Amino acid sequence: MAEHRSMQRAALLDAARSLLSEGGTEALTFPALAERTGLARSSVYEYFRSRGAVVEELCEVDFPVWAAEVEAAMAAAGGAEARIEAYVRKQLELVGDRRHRAVVAISASELDAGAREKIRAAHGGLIAMIVDALADLGHTEPRLAAMLLQGVVDAAVRRVELGAAEHPDAITEAAVAMALGGVRG
Repeated sequence: MAEHRSMQRAALLDAARSLLSEGGTEALTFPALAERTGLARSSVYEYFRSRGAVVEELCEVDFPVWAAEVEAAMAAAGGAEARIEAYVRKQLELVGDRRHRAVVAISASELDAGAREKIRAAHGGLIAMIVDALADLGHTEPRLAAMLLQGVVDAAVRRVELGAAEHPDAITEAAVAMALGGVRG
């Protein structure tokens, strides 16, 4: 029974990812989740009390995976500048991943306080990853520099997600150049 519930929950989360990446948060409804999973709408409520609860669980499951990929890319890089470049490039590479598209849709939506706090904590974890590299470059306020650097990444992500006129590779190169030029001070 527990294994069945776990599989159903995973199917609901996978359906939620698809809905979010296809149509944003407006597409994430309990009737749509029920339709995608073949469950009765009332059954969806047995797993999640609200749309916000679905979003919170997605954050708990998907943000750590995404952050681990960014962290691994940084660990494989050499010095401080290479770690910063890997931080920017990996996040922009993940834009095409369905899990990441769902995270972007979540981040852009109006959520309850619990879900917003989960997203803030996850972004805080990303920012914490880059603070040491910025300190290694001599930044006197590496946490502030990390938040600003993440702002460059977030703007580039939004540009790619919007389907901007520029090719995603051009957006990535511009973001890397801006990040590295900015972090050198």
